[in-house]
Amino acid sequence: MTAQDYTAGTTPALGAARAVVPEQAPAASGVADVAPSVKRPGRDRYLDMLRTIALVRVIAYHLFGWAWLTVLFPSMGVMFALAGSLMARSLGRPAWGVIRGRIRRLLPPLWAFSAVVLILLYAGGWNLSKDPDHGGTWGLVEMINYVIPIGAPPFPWSIGSKSGLLENTWAVQAVGPLWYLRAYLWFVIASPLLLWAFRRAPWPTLLAPLALTAVVGTGVVSIPGETGNAVSDFAVFGGCWVLGFAHHEGVLPKVPRYLAISCSALLMAFGLWWASGHLGPDGWDLNDIPLAQATWSFGFVVILLQYAPSWQELPGRLAKWDKLVTLSNNRAVTIYLWHNMLIMATVPIIDLAYNLPFMQSEGATGLLDSTYMLWMFVLVWPLIGLAIISVGWIEDLAAKRSPRLWPTGAKRGASPSSSRSRRKP
Repeated sequence: MTAQDYTAGTTPALGAARAVVPEQAPAASGVADVAPSVKRPGRDRYLDMLRTIALVRVIAYHLFGWAWLTVLFPSMGVMFALAGSLMARSLGRPAWGVIRGRIRRLLPPLWAFSAVVLILLYAGGWNLSKDPDHGGTWGLVEMINYVIPIGAPPFPWSIGSKSGLLENTWAVQAVGPLWYLRAYLWFVIASPLLLWAFRRAPWPTLLAPLALTAVVGTGVVSIPGETGNAVSDFAVFGGCWVLGFAHHEGVLPKVPRYLAISCSALLMAFGLWWASGHLGPDGWDLNDIPLAQATWSFGFVVILLQYAPSWQELPGRLAKWDKLVTLSNNRAVTIYLWHNMLIMATVPIIDLAYNLPFMQSEGATGLLDSTYMLWMFVLVWPLIGLAIISVGWIEDLAAKRSPRLWPTGAKRGASPSSSRSRRKP
């Protein structure tokens, strides 16, 4: 992982890094043609389900490091598109109030996470003033990113020892996901202008991020440092964010489905073709190939939204997942912030099994070695549950709601249907 990987969304797989014991929507340019569609109140459970799938995929990717997961389901593009749709919905209110509310919901969970990370860093012997990469006045200025994620926060690339409780690159793994919060914050701030531009010129606004990616994501123009990484992230996922606008504004249903799917398939095919000639250190990992990531994610999101039903409730067999979908959406920030640290926390817990009396044979040790990452995947979920109970309620306080330990949407003494009907949007 290079110094720029933090902002490229390429947090290394935690499980793979373990030691031996212990990784298009055409529309006329007039405002009237893209007027917001009338939607029923309440949450769209289809979008909620997509967010849950995206979170699970992110966790699996950061644990196993399988490059093909970035092709199977481009989670970050999907998450930015869903956030863009919700942002467009909120911008029916005064823009400054919406931006302030979004930032308020984001910062307190970040502060709790940053406090734990910084305590662990300083307890582990990190000294910012002596860090060769972040020392001096500029290092102190960069510390603000632990409070407001406008850039990349400073952290050591190696801390402790390889034989310690956690591997010596744990700080890289823990802080890596913060790139998403930085990108999300800049999208939120830019959304009033982007939505204004989309309503007046839908096509140029929708396709401009892809064009920008073709310039800054391919080396045609190189912007050094964190500024370049921020511009690249904005370009790569900007198209997905604006697609969220298109979904909310009712533009996508106006496009003939055969045309939208055909164009998306061609765009995705181009993305795979480009990736095949620009494979990174992890092969087909699209996180390392900006133009392929942008085009594949864009086409993938168009198809997901083109076929989007309007679910007030999860239908059929999906209904049994209703509580987990509700929980993951109510605690999406908590899950995303903490999941990498929790993946790492599974290692010392599982390693305790090597000391059990019945684990002293060669066969038992070999069996645990061969299934180690599977046990990590199994154990991380109860740890995520503990994190939700321990710090998830901060999301409620940030949203000016009464704190809840386990917000699945169910209410005591209420039937599932009645509890869903009273759920706040």
